[in-house]
Amino acid sequence: METHRITVHRSDENLAKEDQLAWKIAQLAADRAAVDDEVADMVVNRVIDNAAVAAASLVRAAPAAARAQALAHPISIGGAGSTVFGAPRRASVEWAAWANGVAVRELDFHDTFLAAEYSHPGDNIPPVVAVAQHAAARGLTGLDVIRGIATGYEVQIDLARAISLHAHKIDHVAHLGPSAAAAIGSLLGLDADTIYQAVGQALHTTTATRQSRKGAISSWKAYAPALAGKVAVEAIDRAMRGQTSPTPIWEGEDGVIAWLLDGPDAAYDVALPAPGDAKRAILDSFTKEHSAEYQAQAWIDLARKLHNEYPLLFDDPERIESIVLKTSHHTHYVIGSGANDPQKYSPDASRETLDHSVPYIFTVALQDGGWDHSTSYSPERAHRPDTVALWQKVTTVEDPEWTRRYHSLDPAEQAFGGAIEVKFTDGSTIAEAIAVADAHPYGAKPFAREDYIRKFRTLAADALEGSEIDRFLDVAQRLPELTADELGELNIVARYGYLAQASVPDGLF
Repeated sequence: METHRITVHRSDENLAKEDQLAWKIAQLAADRAAVDDEVADMVVNRVIDNAAVAAASLVRAAPAAARAQALAHPISIGGAGSTVFGAPRRASVEWAAWANGVAVRELDFHDTFLAAEYSHPGDNIPPVVAVAQHAAARGLTGLDVIRGIATGYEVQIDLARAISLHAHKIDHVAHLGPSAAAAIGSLLGLDADTIYQAVGQALHTTTATRQSRKGAISSWKAYAPALAGKVAVEAIDRAMRGQTSPTPIWEGEDGVIAWLLDGPDAAYDVALPAPGDAKRAILDSFTKEHSAEYQAQAWIDLARKLHNEYPLLFDDPERIESIVLKTSHHTHYVIGSGANDPQKYSPDASRETLDHSVPYIFTVALQDGGWDHSTSYSPERAHRPDTVALWQKVTTVEDPEWTRRYHSLDPAEQAFGGAIEVKFTDGSTIAEAIAVADAHPYGAKPFAREDYIRKFRTLAADALEGSEIDRFLDVAQRLPELTADELGELNIVARYGYLAQASVPDGLF
């Protein structure tokens, strides 16, 4: 890895292109370093993971609306178009990336990386696959798809390690726009100059506030990363046509760092692979066993453990005086009681809000001994009187040691859980702790290929025929060997009549 110091420059300093972060990223994307077998194997896992969570969301309102929008946009004349999850026909490439991005993100159930910033790097996959299908006649193969996805993960994760967005209330998709543009450029084998312009355009148009993840969280939470992917496709198209971007986009005196992040005196150290080095950042990311915000994953596992070990202690909320989760700054202030969002304690809250309420999630997992992507969020489940009573007794506090471990750069020390103290009305207590989720690479049962396959089969069982499940798994696992003609098979088609249960009001298109 090579570390690049990024600072703000006045316009009259004329910062050379070669010294700009967007150029460094473009060089990385244009570099044709060999893809490690281990990386290729993990890309396959994440392609399966994305399809799994998309299948489970097909008839939910946001993915259904996005799919209707996409299918209203026919294939453009420049290529073959792209498949849309659930549908048997193709759409225009940028709109297919949009629809598939929404389907993937809807349940908040795919992979994650957390550092200075947090991210879902699997959001890079929909735009890469969409462009690969549309432009397959250029001679693209499954290996090119893997190369593009590996680049997207590398760029987004490297930016997330170095540059905090949420500290300035900027949504984390501001790292996704540039990473998706770099990923598509890598897929297509574009030169660094073209990718440089696309990266700048994608960043410029994907900076938005974090209000989409605050208060009463709306369906836009699923759309935000899909928009970044769609914008990246469009940025690549413009850059290929010779159109330019604002520069220097990060370092300019009126640029992102000076006015949206740490200000004109800021300095960031961004480490990127050196020329010729493999892009391996995907191996540092981790997926979810449970459909909930990543910082809640370990708490679900701990709740499941407590439920199994103390089956009689938690059946009556009146026995419990308080449950305190001692955790990191991020968990406390984003999905914990430190957010000061009353919606996080409301049984009338949206699914998107409950997904970002660790008090609710822990309560339900503790009572049920597990977590379901659908029933755990149902209005009936949220309104159960004993759940509401116990839920109000669960709070979070920041613990400096858990915050330190959250930000540790040592993967073996980094932690996303915390310690729990349960106080009962009779004066007795229970104290436990968990550092990482069971499915984490350092957890009790790290996810492997068979786990991704099981997750796909489970989540796709209602939406897809068994033969379609088998077909997709075969194609996905052959990704490194796929020919251009086979790229269109990287799609899932719903069983006959399944999509009809989604009611989609008419829109403009």
